[in-house]
Amino acid sequence: MTSTGQQTLASNGIAIAYEVRGPEDGQPLLLVNGLGSQMIGYRTELCDKFARRGFRVIRFDNRDVGHSTYFDDRPLPDIRAILKGDLSTAAYTLSDMAADAVGLLDGLGIEAAHIVGMSMGGMLVQRIAIDFPERVLSMTSIMSTTGERSVGRATPEANARLMQPLPADREEALDKLTEDSRVIGSPGFVFDAAKIRAQHVEALDRATHPAGTARQQGAIFADSDRTPALRELRLPTLVIHGADDPLIGVSGGEATAAAVSGAQLKIYPGMGHNLPEDLWDDFVADIAGIAGMPPA
Repeated sequence: MTSTGQQTLASNGIAIAYEVRGPEDGQPLLLVNGLGSQMIGYRTELCDKFARRGFRVIRFDNRDVGHSTYFDDRPLPDIRAILKGDLSTAAYTLSDMAADAVGLLDGLGIEAAHIVGMSMGGMLVQRIAIDFPERVLSMTSIMSTTGERSVGRATPEANARLMQPLPADREEALDKLTEDSRVIGSPGFVFDAAKIRAQHVEALDRATHPAGTARQQGAIFADSDRTPALRELRLPTLVIHGADDPLIGVSGGEATAAAVSGAQLKIYPGMGHNLPEDLWDDFVADIAGIAGMPPA
């Protein structure tokens, strides 16, 4: 499978680390990550499935995570103040992060792309479509929500798990991360603890930056309800959600699909807040379909 390997380019005044896989003449597919997640959150094997389907796959590190620019000169967010309307501690916005992604497309010479985002990445592809509609061929929002506070709410257990700080001890941190993945994961599919732990080892070894995750969280809470702007969109849209998602409840996906005219909604039983490998072929087929590609 053809790959550029990891590279870095200037985008929106910062450095963005990225990788491109697949045929040079393939349909551009931009994969946008969730909160604190690095580009490797989209597993190479999944990217290769997209590439074999005819996509030119672009995965990248959002700002403040992985190998992209960190914003350690900015404050940590006061979430309570942000929720009350005081945005002074929000280091940046989701619109800033959306502009990073569009700047990456600029640097790669791509006029418009199919955009796919999971969790916070779903919020970001919504922002890209709202702020830069001419750059979007199709949008897929996975296990995400609209920013309207009454939908997509987490269960108390999931919320409590993710609010706990990461232990300083490496093995304890890996224990926590693995258990977090189990709690928010997909109850209808096998949980391979050893495999998930190995993926967390890979992520920790590549980059660890909790402050960046906190600042990204601040950007999420500082964003407005996107529902009115989503209603103005006129582009092929797919919304994918797990029926058993404990972190962003399925009502978040339902509200997203209801907001975008003509959006397709796919709800997978047994799926939680992850991308179960058993569903990868379905996801590829779903996204190729909304992109208007002929059946495989």
